[in-house]
Amino acid sequence: MDGERCALCSCLWWLEVSLLHLGLVGPVPPPNGGMAMQTEQLARLLRAEGLQVSQVATNAPYWPGFVSRLPGVRAVFRLLPYLVRVWRLVGRVDVIHLMANSGWSWQLFAAPVLWLAWLRRRPVIVNYRGGEASEYFRRSWRRIHPSLRKAALVVVPSGYLQAVFADYGQATRVIPNIVDQTLFRPVPEPVVESGAFTLVITRNLEPIYGIDTALRALAIVLHEAPNTRLRIAGSGPQEGALKALAEQLGIAAAVQFEGRLDRAGVVTLYAAADAMLNPTTVDNMPNSVIEALACGVPVISTDVGGVPFIVRHEHTALLVPANDPDAMAAAMLRILGDGKLRQQLRANGLDEVAQYGWPEVRQLWLDAYTMAVGAQQGAAT
Repeated sequence: MDGERCALCSCLWWLEVSLLHLGLVGPVPPPNGGMAMQTEQLARLLRAEGLQVSQVATNAPYWPGFVSRLPGVRAVFRLLPYLVRVWRLVGRVDVIHLMANSGWSWQLFAAPVLWLAWLRRRPVIVNYRGGEASEYFRRSWRRIHPSLRKAALVVVPSGYLQAVFADYGQATRVIPNIVDQTLFRPVPEPVVESGAFTLVITRNLEPIYGIDTALRALAIVLHEAPNTRLRIAGSGPQEGALKALAEQLGIAAAVQFEGRLDRAGVVTLYAAADAMLNPTTVDNMPNSVIEALACGVPVISTDVGGVPFIVRHEHTALLVPANDPDAMAAAMLRILGDGKLRQQLRANGLDEVAQYGWPEVRQLWLDAYTMAVGAQQGAAT
């Protein structure tokens, strides 16, 4: 009898969830950045579960197109249509899932959603993902907090961001990023022959990602392992400077700039990799790290931000200080010369990444949506 009651309760709960109309607000590809990919992936997975999902993109193309070349003016041409789309979305959904970031992104694209939804009495779940949250909150918490108070729930992807919010008295719930394990999956470990060793980086070519540190580390490694190669997948404003640095260091022949790859291209890159580098100076919960783990690629990363919350030194990754080419080079040489360590990191990483698969994350989001709707209905009665 108890079993029948549990089954009935489960069916009723699922019926309630499947009838929800979710509004998803966030960036979408292109570019294939972390938040955009998480937004696209979540929408696809929730629709496959039977939920009705309506989206508003925070990075919709400018119309007319020439406006994109007019600084200042273009912000108005993007913001006003965005606000109209959000207002309409709020009026027809049961709950809003808002992908949020730090800086101007918060002020322009997140805060307005919270106030418009408050006016129309719709619950909003703020899914905050800003890796620079600590510094941003230090400067701007008084401006952020009034809008954040309108949220039914604040969700963060890592214990790191949960701790940052806790410093300001804000309760949060941790729901991790999702890795598509049908796409990012392990292949047989590459065989290191005659000292050949391929390292990969899958970050944008921007100063905060510390790719210059990786290049300086590679210059050190090449003295001992001259057949080491580095492939960098990404694009950004530092491309010219990084190529010039590789020439200056005398390592240009060992570095290949792949440009921006789509997801299938990244998977192919990981399949040829012996290790992945994440030399960033700021981070929250980098998709690139968990995707590398899911592909069975050993990770060498800086120990900044949320990275130590998702990998453990010498268990699932090798961690080094930021902006330290010598330490990164030492980790690269260690992983190159120790096949047993590579196998250990590979096995432990595959075990660890299971928690980021949709079967594990699915229930957390569905519970969050029903909780937010229930709280709103309770407040209205």
